[in-house]
Amino acid sequence: MSKTIVFGASGQLGQCLKKVVEDHSLDGYIFPDRAEADILNVAAIEALFKKYNPAYCINCAAYTAVDKAESDEQTAFAINKTGAENLADLCSAYNVVLVHISTDFVFGGTADMPLNELSATRPLSIYGESKLAGERVIPTVLNKYFILRTGWLYSEYGNNFVKTILRIGKERGEIKVINDQIGTPTYAMDLAAAITQIIGSGSNKYGLYHYANEGTATWFDFATAIHQIAGTGVTVLPIPTSEYPTPAKRPVYSVMDKSKIKQALTITIADWKDSLRVCLSKLTQ
Repeated sequence: MSKTIVFGASGQLGQCLKKVVEDHSLDGYIFPDRAEADILNVAAIEALFKKYNPAYCINCAAYTAVDKAESDEQTAFAINKTGAENLADLCSAYNVVLVHISTDFVFGGTADMPLNELSATRPLSIYGESKLAGERVIPTVLNKYFILRTGWLYSEYGNNFVKTILRIGKERGEIKVINDQIGTPTYAMDLAAAITQIIGSGSNKYGLYHYANEGTATWFDFATAIHQIAGTGVTVLPIPTSEYPTPAKRPVYSVMDKSKIKQALTITIADWKDSLRVCLSKLTQ
C-alpha cells in the first residue's frame, strides 16, 4: 500500500483532506503534526520520508496571511518558496510525487476571460510573489509534481470568508462587501477530494493545473449567497475596493480556466453555489 504524507495538516485544506480520507476510508494517508512536519526543517522532513517511505507528499503548508505578508516578506518567502523547495528537493531524492497548492493571486487581475495555466503571471502582492516563487522553484529540482492553483477557499474548518461573513452579519445585521473583484469561491472539501482522486488514479500527467469550483462571483455575490442560503435576513451592500483599502493589492479578476484538469485528469467540478449549500448545511447543523 502506497503512503501519502500531508504537510500543513492542521490548516483548512489539511483538515478537509483528513475528513475526505476518513469519509472514504482511504488508506495510507499520514497527517503529522506541525512540530514533526516543519517544511523549513529539512532533517525533520527527511526523517518522515525515511520512516514512512511515501509515494506521495501533499504540501498544504503555506503562509496565507495576504495583508500581513506585506510587512513580513521574509517569513512569507521562507514558507512559500524555501519550504516548497525543501520538499521538492527531498521528493526528488526519495522518488516521491509532490502535490503542491498554489494560488490565483499569482495573476495581475487585468484579464477579462478565464486564465489558463499558460496565462501571464504578475503578482500584485508579496504573498502572490512568494507563491509564484514556490511554483517556479519546484520544476527546477523535481519532475514528478502536480501544482494546483486555487483560490477563494472556504470550508467548515479554519478561518475563512464564509465563517467570517456569517459572524459579522450576525453581529451587525447589515454588512458592506466589495463588488469589483471577480473570482470563484472554492469549497476546500471539493479540492481535497480532487487531490485524493489524482493520487488514487496514479496519473503521471504531471505539471501545473488550475482547480476552482465552476462559475464566477464578486465577494459581494459570495456574501449575498451565503446569507440568502443560510436564511439569516442580513442585508449585504456592495462597495468598491477603494472604500476598503488593504495593505496588499488583490487581482480585480482571477477566474481560472479548469479545462486542463477536467480533461487530462478527468476531474469533475461542482458549481460554487451548489458546494456553498453543502458547506452551509454542515455549518448550520
